[in-house]
Amino acid sequence: MTTSTTSGDKSGRTVTLTTEDMHNKKNDVKARTTLLLSLPDEHQLRFSKHKTAKELWAAILKTFGGNEATRKTKKNLLKQQYGNFRAERAETLEQTITRLQVIVGQLQFMGVEVEQDDLNQKFLTSLAPEWLMHTIVWRNK
Repeated sequence: MTTSTTSGDKSGRTVTLTTEDMHNKKNDVKARTTLLLSLPDEHQLRFSKHKTAKELWAAILKTFGGNEATRKTKKNLLKQQYGNFRAERAETLEQTITRLQVIVGQLQFMGVEVEQDDLNQKFLTSLAPEWLMHTIVWRNK
């Protein structure tokens, strides 16, 4: 399907938009909106000037991504948090796994992949001693 629309510029040109073009624009608007809404309120105005999701994402990375040394430090800190991860006493299993998933998600964002088997083992070994019998059974499955 092809749709002709008159552009908003002063030349009076007719621009042909395909269904794919409209779909891409819709997805870009969704992505841009999601990115803007994920920013703290104090940054909304500063970033709203970016017209596409790609431009906005580049600006966010430039602002919050830090330089190479900062990224390396963040990555090392996350690896250390993952390596030292332990369930906290007052925590439910759901809270423990959510906390672990946040760390793994941040590691993946930094380009560090965590194998599913490693993640499973990390979770099981991080549990409190009262879960020991259950973890032994789960590990042997």
